Amino acid sequence: MFRDRLDAAERLARRLSHLKGHDPLILAIPRGAVPMGRLIADALEGDLDVVLVRKLGAPGNPEFAIGAVSEDGSVALEETARRYREEAVTRETERQRELLEERRRRYTPVRAPIDPKGRIVVVVDDGSATGATMAAALSTLRSRGPQTLIAAMGAAPPDTVARLETLADEVVCLETPWNFQAVGQFFADFRQVEDDEVIALLGSEHG
Repeated sequence: MFRDRLDAAERLARRLSHLKGHDPLILAIPRGAVPMGRLIADALEGDLDVVLVRKLGAPGNPEFAIGAVSEDGSVALEETARRYREEAVTRETERQRELLEERRRRYTPVRAPIDPKGRIVVVVDDGSATGATMAAALSTLRSRGPQTLIAAMGAAPPDTVARLETLADEVVCLETPWNFQAVGQFFADFRQVEDDEVIALLGSEHG
């Protein structure tokens, strides 16, 4: 169990300490992972940005992921998406895509997203249940030509880690229990991160 997200981030930074001096690009999945990304970027003397992906919730059961959509518009659907009517899935996809566009305008209004091409890229999340969101982030970034693509997270079940290992060059996951139920079960403090905090963290300098 982690005290909070920063506790997990400190442990991930230690596991990734070999990247210090190599100008890594730390891309956090909002909102929860942004405080983690700030700590890791500062520890490794790298840059911080967000990678914008959103889980697609099942119609009538929004907590159940049936896929994910990325900022560039690409959609990755799980097998389970076939259970639902196509127009319902399309409607959910459009809703999440609009939210991503609005988030980018709010989070980094004075600059473009940092280009991952040729960089060592670390995608950070607090945890991943199905892997849908992290998988979408990795697939989107892979097409943009990073030198190395690493997925880093606090907790995920073993089958999710195995899935992500097919998409990333390396997966660093601190906890991989078989009895995984939800990401929040691994954090004593799993408070929601608000947009104002995300904006402040993305605008702050190293240290």
